[in-house]
Amino acid sequence: MLSGTVFLFRVLLYLAAIPLLSFALAGSNQAEAVTADSPGLRMLEEIQAVLTELAEQTKPSVVNLFPITSVSKLREGPGGERTPNASGSGSGLIVDSEGHIVTNNHVIGDATEIEVRFSDKTKLIAQVIGKDPDTDLAVLKVTTDRPLTNARFGDSAGVKVGQWVLAVGNPFGLDRTVTLGVVSGIGRENINLSRYENFIQTDASINPGNSGGPLFNLRGEVIGINTAIINFAQGIGFAIPSNMAKQVIDQLLAKGKVVRGWLGVGIQPLTAELAKKFGVAEGEGVLVNEVFEKDPAALAGIKPGDVIVRIDGSLVDSPNKLSRLIGTLPPGSTSKIEVVRDLKYLLLDVPLTERRDVVSASLPQTRTDIKLGLDVQDLTLGLAEKFKLRESRGVLITKVDPNSLAQAEGLREGDLIKEVNRTEVSSVGEFTSAIARSRRGDTLLLRVLRENRAFYVVLKSSD
Repeated sequence: MLSGTVFLFRVLLYLAAIPLLSFALAGSNQAEAVTADSPGLRMLEEIQAVLTELAEQTKPSVVNLFPITSVSKLREGPGGERTPNASGSGSGLIVDSEGHIVTNNHVIGDATEIEVRFSDKTKLIAQVIGKDPDTDLAVLKVTTDRPLTNARFGDSAGVKVGQWVLAVGNPFGLDRTVTLGVVSGIGRENINLSRYENFIQTDASINPGNSGGPLFNLRGEVIGINTAIINFAQGIGFAIPSNMAKQVIDQLLAKGKVVRGWLGVGIQPLTAELAKKFGVAEGEGVLVNEVFEKDPAALAGIKPGDVIVRIDGSLVDSPNKLSRLIGTLPPGSTSKIEVVRDLKYLLLDVPLTERRDVVSASLPQTRTDIKLGLDVQDLTLGLAEKFKLRESRGVLITKVDPNSLAQAEGLREGDLIKEVNRTEVSSVGEFTSAIARSRRGDTLLLRVLRENRAFYVVLKSSD
């Protein structure tokens, strides 16, 4: 493999060669062909040779995967062999010489055995070591009496938009297909592909069958595991960063599962109106709308209405990032969490426990400037049972007017109002008094429970 410095030099030569070749082709003697001694052509061939060498060195570490199911066994040909032209369902990457392979969880599904086809056309049966649906990764193991060619992992933290990458996989059963492209974006989230998202976006062609295959940099290092495409778009594919993949692989190899830290809060993103109410900039932190009793956040003193802005010094700007940062920490570790409370910044030490499901609430963000449009009454035992509330007191929304601000903000019948402008309300009388203290046109900050899950919403009273 050429060194990075030599390769960079050759890339610069390539960039210089393009105008030289264009000049040669459009020279005064149009009929004269570009000869083998043309400087521009030689430079282009050099960069081409580097890319082909890279492709040849990376392909042996990529495998084709065929999950073995009852259906696939029925389709086997004579002698128990599957038909030779059967297309594979996905790709995998050999991560060590002992036979461990990483792929996407969705590639193997519920299969416990997977047929692995190697670059030398040999086949082995792999067993599932562990799966992590939250990142869509899985680790397999084949037993072999020979060392396997494994890939080298790179540092995905250094990936830059615009850098060249090579995707290798088995799209539509076409073994070890190589495509070249660039990194189109980093830190992509809210794609709704997995719980923890921090994708590398690339325009290197990725098609069905590429899932689980590697994304290489020009040094031949794995910087991502290809996982998905946007079907209706061209040149938009996503890869799980190698640093995230390595962490998951290490835990699956050691324990057969991934164990993550747990904070014990419900969270929601900060809209412009919520940010103004809580005294932070829009996008600065995430809002805590619920703190679960006896969980780490509650024991450390985090409260509903706190805005979490940093975790161990890393800026938190979305619920996804908060979940991802906490999820990378092991249970038993202590995290330093910075919150904004009543316009003051507090730094809290929070010992984490093992992860449970994190609740993240978000509401429609349509804003209208009309009356609140809701009716309320005191909570009764019968109503609490009807709307699955464990509360005994509170202000229950019994009606939401069509086309009202309350409806636009996502409120509905059965929601329980617990606070108005950070003041607790447990009866219609207290709710009415709190509303009366607000001037017409003021915004109202409500804390609401829905089936025992809390969220905040901002309403603006009519003028």
